[in-house]
Order: sequence, then structure tokens, then C-alpha cells
Amino acid sequence: MAIGVLFGAVIPEVWETLVAYLSINPSLPSHSSVGAYSPPLGLRTVRERAASYMRARDGVPAAADDVCVGAGASDVIKSVLTVLAGEVDGKMPAVMIPIPQYPLFSGALAELGIKPAEYYLDEANNWALSPEELERSWLEASQTHAVRALVVINPGNPTGQVLDRKNIEEIIKFAYDHHLFILADEVYQENIVSKPFYSFKKVMHEMGAPYSSMELASFLTCSKGWAAECGLRSGYVELLRLQPRVKAAFVAGRGVMQCPTVLGQCVLDCVMKPPTLGEPSYPQFSRELAEVRRTLAERTKTAYRTFNSIPGYSCNPIDGAMFAFPRIELPARAQAVAHEKNMTPDEFYCYRLLEETGVCVVPGTGFGQIPDTFHFRTTILHPREEFQHMMDSIRNFHHKFLQEYA
Repeated sequence: MAIGVLFGAVIPEVWETLVAYLSINPSLPSHSSVGAYSPPLGLRTVRERAASYMRARDGVPAAADDVCVGAGASDVIKSVLTVLAGEVDGKMPAVMIPIPQYPLFSGALAELGIKPAEYYLDEANNWALSPEELERSWLEASQTHAVRALVVINPGNPTGQVLDRKNIEEIIKFAYDHHLFILADEVYQENIVSKPFYSFKKVMHEMGAPYSSMELASFLTCSKGWAAECGLRSGYVELLRLQPRVKAAFVAGRGVMQCPTVLGQCVLDCVMKPPTLGEPSYPQFSRELAEVRRTLAERTKTAYRTFNSIPGYSCNPIDGAMFAFPRIELPARAQAVAHEKNMTPDEFYCYRLLEETGVCVVPGTGFGQIPDTFHFRTTILHPREEFQHMMDSIRNFHHKFLQEYA
């Protein structure tokens, strides 16, 4: 959906607010412009809108004072990780992250000097999080580091899985037993096609004590969902139950950043309150939203069906997000040629695919994967004919690749 539809046509009261921000009314003071700074945590009205959105989503109390708006989810994720960067009892910190994972986390941890304690998602079980694997990762990292937090990406990027409630409860219990702060990257929650979404906040609340008193950071962004306004850079984190000194340190750190883009905050305000039944723009919004979801559901089925029909390919069901992450079996001869070229086998495969078909995908190496397994990530949002052409091109290329390196 174009953001132009959102401004004015969709939400008249927000359009009036934006007019004020833009100083279209000459009687307004000059500081009403989007060119002016906002409070470091974001405009109060936008934070209240985010809290209202979460109350409606979860049926759980939410407060603007727990919300921090940032220049995209990446911005506030880095700020939260910064709070974890100090030593604990003489040990350097570590944060548990999934493999495969969105490289923001590994990159931010490297920048902050925090060890990534990697845990592998269970590909054989639709990319679920195994408590046994979490325990293995924690035990290994805790030998030399203070493991302070657990990152969960749900819906998954690049894997596209959506965690069921039972698995989320297992993760919460694990984090409680090991005194871990949960960072829930939930930015794709509006991009789910086949399963219900359970926020970590909602599940914690419904589990009751002692889990309902745990610390939590959850993230949402305008870059995903039905809005997909990634270039306007806006997102937020809800920080729950932080100790006062920790919260004060976080707020002080955000103050150094001055404020997120005010125009992005205006967009977030719109996204947090979409049109409702009875409002003038609701019929158009409803049609466009239904088309977005229909398209996503269609592409996930096409990708799943096509990849699993190609010899040497396998792909789990795609529950949400905007990607497929198929696994590919590569001949030993192709792997040897890749090593001769100082490339990983999946990088070699993806470069050949690009050169011969024009199809650009990202090697699994960029996201992490179990050793000696090979994957790539591709988006699934292309127009229908283009997407089918891409699927056919991948199929034909793979047949030729196998013949060449068998």
C-alpha cells in the first residue's frame, strides 16, 4: 500500500496531525515542522498509539512509557544490545542468537564486543527452537562468558517459520531458568499466512507468575507488514520490567542520538492505527490488505511446491515473513571447484545462478547454517508471472548444474 493512501485518505485525524507537523497552517509556530527535533524516545502521541496497538493485539496492558521509537527496528535493537555490553563478574558478555539469523544481530554484537552464542534452529522440525539445543548453546558459551540474553526471531528471517505457542512457552521457561533477557524480533507479525501469531508478551502474561514478571524487549517496524515503508525508517521497542537503573541507562543512551526521524514517526502513527469499519477509507484499505495477504499466501505455496519438486532441493512450509530458505544438495565436484575459487559451495552456486539466469538470491552462508549444509534465501513478493519465471529459471539451472558437476 502506498503511504500516500495512508496520509489523509485513510486516517483523517492523522492527516490533520501531519498538516500540523508540516506547518501547512501558517498560524502554527515554526517548531511544528517535521524538521524539528522530537523527544529522544519519540513523540508522546506516537508512543501512545503504539501502546494502544499492542493492547488491541494482546489484550494485555501496555504503556507509552515502555515504548521507544527509533529509526527502524535495527536502530532500537542496537540500543538494547548496547545495554548488555558490560562485563559480569569478570566475564565478557554473550548473547544467544539463532542460526540461521538476520545478520543484523551478529554484526551488532561484533561491533559491541559481545560474543554471539549460536544455537541452531531445527530444520527437520520446521525450524523450531529445541530446548536441548538452547541448553547446549548456553552451556558452551557460559564456560567462558556471561550469557545475558536470548534473541528469538519470530516469524523467522530467513526461514519463514512461525513458532507455535507450546514452543514459545518452552523458550520462556528456558530463559527464566537461566536468568536471560529475551529480545523478541517480531517485525514480521503482520506477514503470516498459515498460523496464529503469539507475541512473547502475551504468552508471558498468560503463563502467569513467575514468567509474567520477566524482562522483555519486543520489536516492531514499519518496514514489514502491509505498510512496508522501509525507506522511511521507523520502528519501536517495547521494554518491559527493566530495573530502574538499566532503564535510565537506556534512556540516556537514546538521548545522545537526539531523536528518530519525525517523518518516520508520522508513518508509524498511521500504521499503528489502520482504518476501521465505518471510516471512509476502510473499504479501500480492506481490499488492498486482502490482496496483500492473498498474494503472500499464493507465493508461499508456489515456492514450497516448486522447491520441493526439484531434485536435490527441500524446503519447509513457509508460515510467514517474506522469504523462502530452501536447502540444496550440491555435488562433491561442485564443492571442490568452489573451494578452488576460494568460495563456499553455496556462494559458488548462487553466483552461477545469477550469471546464467539473472536470478539474484543470497547464499545461506550469509545467515549461518549447520556445517556441510547449503541454502539460499529468496524473496517471494514478485508479481505472479515474474515469480513463476524465476521458479522455472531456478529449476532449469539446477538441472544443468547437476549435469555439469555430477
